[in-house]
Amino acid sequence: MQTEAYTLAPFEAHHLDGALALSRAAGWPHRREDWEMIWSLSEGHVALVGDLVVGTALMTPFGDTCSTINMIIVDENQRGRGLGRQLTTAAMELAGERECRLTATNDGLPLYEKLGFVATHQIAPHQGVVARIDAPENIEAVGPEAIPAIKALDRAAYGADRDALYNILAKEGTFAAIRNEEGIVAFAATRLFGMGEVIGPVVAANLNQARDLISFILSGKEGRFVRIDIPEQSGLSSVLQDWGLPREGGVVAMVRGAKRLSNISPSRTFCLASQAIG
Repeated sequence: MQTEAYTLAPFEAHHLDGALALSRAAGWPHRREDWEMIWSLSEGHVALVGDLVVGTALMTPFGDTCSTINMIIVDENQRGRGLGRQLTTAAMELAGERECRLTATNDGLPLYEKLGFVATHQIAPHQGVVARIDAPENIEAVGPEAIPAIKALDRAAYGADRDALYNILAKEGTFAAIRNEEGIVAFAATRLFGMGEVIGPVVAANLNQARDLISFILSGKEGRFVRIDIPEQSGLSSVLQDWGLPREGGVVAMVRGAKRLSNISPSRTFCLASQAIG
């Protein structure tokens, strides 16, 4: 296959099964439903050898100012031909003038640096089978009526409009929140993903709020497989380990075209993406 010519084409619905097979071969946990969710929010390209999907890249727009470049996969037999660069560049072109964000493995870091991406912080994935956890009393489950307030908090923390994502999460996920006399001040979402569930996004003002939100969600999931990705400097790794979610590797958050890098850093507020898409 290595000598066969490939072509780039728009990522369409009939490519989903091929993309799923490609991600499974790469060891990714995504179900078809996870691909469908991401694809429904995105534009992208596939690389084809005949009808066989050998590469993918998606661009997910968040309003007119921001985007994520995600689901970049190249078939093992097609690597070393510049295909990853072509797919990434094609996805970036779809972003137009938007800021582009992505997460990079160590292998992908040199390519993204050459394409103008700058590292902002380390992300630590945690996953495993949840231990027994008591639910804190200051957290409550909330329904669709809370989505407008949750969207507003997320825009302030993430720095972009992710309303379309939350419209989907309102149907497919569940939410926990912290309230004060002014209303909802912090929240966490969870949904089915891969072998179990994924927690994220989480938006909180401090470590204690983030910890309480996550523990509330995990308290009802003893014995279930859960994943959450956190900023390495968040201070949550040790408690997640105690709750049955050890760290599994790590990736680097990167950005291209940001007006202010300080707006991307999680140090200002806990905004834990947890690979909510991608």
